[in-house]
Amino acid sequence: MDSFPKDIQRAAFGAGKMRNALLTYFILLLTSGQGEGRVVQVSEGPLVRVEGQPATLSCNVSDYEGPSEQDFDWKVLHGNSWLQLISTFDLSYADQSLRSRVDSGDITVDRLGPASVELQIRRLTPADSTTFRCSTPSTDSVISGNYEADVKLSVLQDSLKVAPSAPPAVVPEGGPLGLYCNATRDTPQQGYTHLSVTWSVGRGAGPEDVLSFGPDGGVTVGANYTQRYSDGGLRLDLQGGGVFGLVLTEALPGDGGAYACTAREWFHEVGGAWQQILQRSVELGEVQVTPTAQSLTVSVEEDDITLSVGDTLNLTCSIAIDYQLSLGLEVTWLLSPAPRGGPAESRVLAQMSRDGVVKGAAGPVRFTRVEAGLFRLLVQGVAQADSGLYSCRVRVWIRRSGGEWYQAAQNTSAPVQVLVTMKEADFKVVLLDGVTPQYSGDPTELECRVTDVSGLGGGRLGVSWLYAEATPGDVLSAGSGSVMAELDGGGNLRPGKGHGERLERGLLVLSRSEPDIFRLRLLHTLDSDMGAYSCAVSVWSPAPHGGWERGKEVHSEPLNVFWTSKTPRVSVAARRLREASAAGGTFEMSCQVTGQNLQNPGYSVLIQVEEKVGGRVRKVLSLSPDSVLELEEWSELDRVVLEKTSPTEFRFRLYQAQRADRGFYYCTVTAWTRQPGTPGTWTRSVSAQSNKVHVHFTDKGPVFNVSVRADSSRVSPWETAKMQCIVSILGPAPNADDVSYEVRWFLSRAQAPDSAALLASVDRWGVVWKGLRNGSSDCSIERVGARTYALSVHSVQDSDAGQYYCTATPWLRSPTATWTRGRDITSSRIYLAVNFALWDSMQRPLLVGLGVSLAVGILSVLLGLICTRCFCRNPLPAPRSHGPLTDMEME
Repeated sequence: MDSFPKDIQRAAFGAGKMRNALLTYFILLLTSGQGEGRVVQVSEGPLVRVEGQPATLSCNVSDYEGPSEQDFDWKVLHGNSWLQLISTFDLSYADQSLRSRVDSGDITVDRLGPASVELQIRRLTPADSTTFRCSTPSTDSVISGNYEADVKLSVLQDSLKVAPSAPPAVVPEGGPLGLYCNATRDTPQQGYTHLSVTWSVGRGAGPEDVLSFGPDGGVTVGANYTQRYSDGGLRLDLQGGGVFGLVLTEALPGDGGAYACTAREWFHEVGGAWQQILQRSVELGEVQVTPTAQSLTVSVEEDDITLSVGDTLNLTCSIAIDYQLSLGLEVTWLLSPAPRGGPAESRVLAQMSRDGVVKGAAGPVRFTRVEAGLFRLLVQGVAQADSGLYSCRVRVWIRRSGGEWYQAAQNTSAPVQVLVTMKEADFKVVLLDGVTPQYSGDPTELECRVTDVSGLGGGRLGVSWLYAEATPGDVLSAGSGSVMAELDGGGNLRPGKGHGERLERGLLVLSRSEPDIFRLRLLHTLDSDMGAYSCAVSVWSPAPHGGWERGKEVHSEPLNVFWTSKTPRVSVAARRLREASAAGGTFEMSCQVTGQNLQNPGYSVLIQVEEKVGGRVRKVLSLSPDSVLELEEWSELDRVVLEKTSPTEFRFRLYQAQRADRGFYYCTVTAWTRQPGTPGTWTRSVSAQSNKVHVHFTDKGPVFNVSVRADSSRVSPWETAKMQCIVSILGPAPNADDVSYEVRWFLSRAQAPDSAALLASVDRWGVVWKGLRNGSSDCSIERVGARTYALSVHSVQDSDAGQYYCTATPWLRSPTATWTRGRDITSSRIYLAVNFALWDSMQRPLLVGLGVSLAVGILSVLLGLICTRCFCRNPLPAPRSHGPLTDMEME
C-alpha cells in the first residue's frame, strides 16, 4: 500500500490518535491472516412504522480488525443523494438540513456495545419514509467484506380510531356482561398492518388483562380467566365493521371494576415476527356486580301457632329476590325443639332440591311449591313432639356455562313457634306373681296388668321391668331399682345395663299377651335374682318424623321374690366287682353317685390310687361331664377303662394287673350344673370322694436286687471314672429272653444332697438317653454283661464329685407273651471323690510370679546403668603445672 486509507486518517484526526493508529496499522499489517472480511448488518427490512410514533434502527459490525470499539455513520437517502445524518465519532457530521432534528434530540444514536448501535427517531414524519444506510470506518489491514448496509423504512399515516361502548353500570350476579369497543383504520393500510384488541380491568392493584384477540386471529386469555374461557363463561362477540365484543355469560361479584379496551396496530416483519407499531386505549366504564345475597329475603308468612294433637300444621315460606334468571332454589324446613334453638340444634323436616326433588317428606309430612317464590309445608296429625321452632332455609345456586352449579347465597327465615298440646291418658298398673321359684334354677314369671285406661287415643303402651336388691323384710317405694329390660310402643326390646347377655341367650323373656298385659319370665332363676321387682307402663305416641315417642309413665308397687336356699350335696360309694388275684389279672370297680338339691346335674369322675394308706397319690384317668375320657398320670391307656353305665354309675377296669399296680383305688366325683342357653358350659357345684378298694395279690416270681461297684472311689481331674450297676436275681432265674431291664444312673452332689440329677439311662430295648449337663465332662452308659451296665464319666471335673447310684426296672414276659413291668429297684450309693490338683492350681500363679520378678530385676539393672552413665560421672582434676611459680608456691 502507498498510503493509509482516508477513513483511518479521519478516525485518528483531532483526537490525538494518529500515532496509535499508525502503530495499530503496522501491527495489523504484520499479524493479519487470511480471515473472513468485515460484516456490517442492519435491521432486516423493509420496516413499517406509523407517523408520529418512535422508530429504532439497529446496526452492528463483526469479523473486523483493529480496536474493539468501532465507530458508526448513519446516512439517509433524499431523492438520489445521500445526506449525512449522525455519527458516533463526529458530532458535526449531520447535514445542514437535518442538523436541527439531531440537535433537538429527535434523532439520536445509542451505543449498545463496542460493535453495535441503535438509531433512535422519537417522532416519525412522512419524510422519514426512505432508505437509511449504516457504515463503519475501516480499521482493517486488508479491505474485505462490507462496510455499509441499507434498510428501507416505510412511514404510514396514523389512522387508527378506537371508540368505546359503555357497559351497564350495575349487573346482577349471574347475569351477562357485554364489553364492546370499535377499532378501525384507513382502508389503504389494511393490506400492510393488522389489528389486535385487548380487554383489561382495574381493581386498585393495577390493570389485569382479561382477553386479547389478534393480530393473527388467535386468542390469549389472562391467567385468572383460563378455566372460565374453556367452560364458555368467557367468549368473543365479533360483529364485524370494526366492532369487537367480550361477553361474560355469568357475572360474578369479583368481576366488578374499571374496564378498558386497548387496540394495537401490528406489522408482520420479514422473518415472521410481529412488530407493534401503534397502540390506543379507551376507558369502557366502571361496572359493579350486585351479589345475590344482598337482595335475597326469606320469611315464614304465619305467626306463632298453637295446635292440638291430631291437627294439621300449615306453614308457607316466601322467597323474594331481584334477579331470578338461571337461578336454582334449594328450600329446607328446619325444626328446633329447644325454646331458642339455632340452626346447629335444628333437624331437617323436608327439603326440596334446586331441580324440584323432595327429600324427607313422608307419612304425615307434605312439602310442595305453590308458585314462584312460595313453598308450603303440611304436617297432618301433629303430636306433642311436633312442638318447636320452625324455620325456612333457602340456598340460591347459579349455573355456569360449563354446567356446574355454585352456591351464591343462603338465608334463613325468623323461626315460628308451634305448640302442640295433648290430654294425658289415665290408667292404673298392678303387678302379679304368676310362677314363684322354690329352688335355685326354677323359673320365675311375673305379670304386669294395666286397668282403667282412658284418654289413650292413638297411643300405645310400653313397659319397663325394674329390679332392686332387697331382703324379705324390706319395703321399697314405687320406681325403685334399675331397669332390667323394656318393651317400647313399637314392640322394640331393649336390655338394661348388665342384662343384655341373659336377654340374648333367652334366659330373660319379655312378652305382651294382650295390649294391656305384659309378662316377665326368668327361665333359670339364680340366688342373686332374689329381690324386689316392679313394672313401669308408659304411653307412646306417634312421632311426626316416624316411630314413637314416650309420654306419661305409671309405676306398680314392688313385689318381693324370695325362696329358701338348700345346699347341694353329693356322695359316692365304691365297690369291687372283680378281684385281681394274681399278676396279669383284671380288676373292676363300680362308683355309685347319689345327689341332693341339684337341678339336672352332670358328673365328672376321677380315678386315683394310693400305694399305701396316706402314701403318694397318683391320678389314673378321668371322665368329664360331657363323657370325654382323659389319661392323667398313667402311661398305658390300653390297660385302663372308665365308662358311664348309667346317669349315676361309673365303672373302672384295670387289665393285666402288675405288681406296681397294687394299692388303694377310689373315685372322686364332682357335680356340675349346666346354664340354660349355653350349650357345653358347666358350672361346678360340689365334690365328694368314695371309699378305697384295696388291690393286692401275691407275686411268686423272681426277686431282683441291684448293687453298684466302682473301679476306684478317688480320681484325678481329667481322668475317667468307671462304675458298674449289677442286677442280681434271688431264686430261680427266668429265661434270658423273658426278662429285660431299664437302668438309670443318678448323681447326688454334696451341695444338693436331697436332689439327684439323671446322668444317663438305657431302656429295655437298648436305647440310650443322656441328661443335660453344664460342665465340660461327659458320660456314657453301656451293657457289659447280661445284667451289668457300666457308667463312664470322661474328663472328670470337681463338679462330678458326689454320690452315684442306679435304679433298675425289670420287665417279665408271661407265657401269653404279655410283658409285665416290675417295680423300680434302687441300689445303694457310692461316693466318688476328685483329688485336689495342687500343682495344676499353683502352676499358673508361680509362672506369673517368676515372670514378673525377672522383668522387675532386668528393669532395675537397666535403670542403674542409665543413672551411672548420665548423672554420676566425676571429672578428673586438671594436672598442675610444674613451672617455677608452682614450685615457689610449694616452698
